[in-house]
Amino acid sequence: MRTLALAVPEHLDKEVEVSGWVHRIRELGQVNFVLLRDRSGMVQLVFNEKIDFTPESVLTVKGVAKANAKAPGGAEIHPTEVKVLARADLNLPVQVNQDPDKYPLEVLFDYRHLSLRMPKLRAIFQLQSSLLKYLSDFMRADGFFEIKSTKLVGTGAEGGTGLFSVDYFENKVYLAQSPQLYKQTMVSSGLERVFEISHAYRAEKHDTPRHINEYVSFDVEMAFIESDQDLMAFEARLLDYVFTQVGLHNAAELEAWGASVPPPGAMLKAPIVGYDEAKDIIAKETGKKVFDINPEGERALSDWALKEHGVDLVYLNDWPRKKRAWYSYPSLDGTRTLSFDLIFRGLEITSGSRRINEYAMLQDALPKFGITEESLGFYPQIFRYGCPPHGGFAIGVERLTQKILGLDNVKEASLFPRDRKRITP
Repeated sequence: MRTLALAVPEHLDKEVEVSGWVHRIRELGQVNFVLLRDRSGMVQLVFNEKIDFTPESVLTVKGVAKANAKAPGGAEIHPTEVKVLARADLNLPVQVNQDPDKYPLEVLFDYRHLSLRMPKLRAIFQLQSSLLKYLSDFMRADGFFEIKSTKLVGTGAEGGTGLFSVDYFENKVYLAQSPQLYKQTMVSSGLERVFEISHAYRAEKHDTPRHINEYVSFDVEMAFIESDQDLMAFEARLLDYVFTQVGLHNAAELEAWGASVPPPGAMLKAPIVGYDEAKDIIAKETGKKVFDINPEGERALSDWALKEHGVDLVYLNDWPRKKRAWYSYPSLDGTRTLSFDLIFRGLEITSGSRRINEYAMLQDALPKFGITEESLGFYPQIFRYGCPPHGGFAIGVERLTQKILGLDNVKEASLFPRDRKRITP
């Protein structure tokens, strides 16, 4: 039975069998050492003969586990049998046992099949896998249904711009910008509380460390709310749970990047700042005139929240209507919206709002945004037959991963990033 590398110290003086990749070879003459890597970590192998395999070759090794305080985990294996399952070419374009910082990002992306073997890079996606679990666990425990909506749509949730078109038999369709219209449909269907984790697509020609064209979106929609305050309070509980679980169970991934998460309860202290107040804060923090809230402003808001409230998290709400999606619920005077963003460590990771749920209000709103009811297909019909007050938000999973680990570029948190220049591997 196979033993994971990190479990070898539990089997001292017993025969074990491990399988993995040759991470590093150190030949000293009569005694030679190999670090073998599997998904759990590393284990040291000790040989008294010459080693005839190459770095990144795949092995299965049987041998006796022995204590050695200098070995990873305090134990090593003295092999009695070695099977080479796959021999690796000597000319590796990326040296897996090197620090990924030694390579340009584009090289790491070009050779993703190798660079993802680097323990530090693999830790990104081990953490991300955990994040998806924690998010789902919380939602299910709170009575939400998980849905999977179509990614081939006849129109965009945000309007007609920023869409990738696809030939679909005799028709032209688009890759979904978000599951927005469909998650609202499912709330109206009677499920009331739904969430979805899926890809979303934005055909925007940006080239920044905060954008990718295909990303994973964690979407939430819930019925019978009164305002954006209900949504912010819910998300605060959700992320407090997620950060707490990361702190408890993902120490190795955090350590690999020298990272940390907000402590339990910190998320519940995140201040809520209105759009106009936020501009005033940014102006004071930066000493500059503020006409709109840009990335520099988001960083300034985070710095302010950390200084004044002890958390580098801040909710930004009361957005002008012209700056938000057409389905955002308007304020009483019609100039603002019941919508919000969450800024975490200087980056917007969440956008959400209460939605318009009354048919007459929808009919009034669409012309103001240059949208016709006909262009939205089935969507307006869900409001003609009784749709409860509702709202939701979305979290960019790559952005959440990026800010937890302190990555410089959101593309680093995407397994196979897609931008305006990259469609392989």
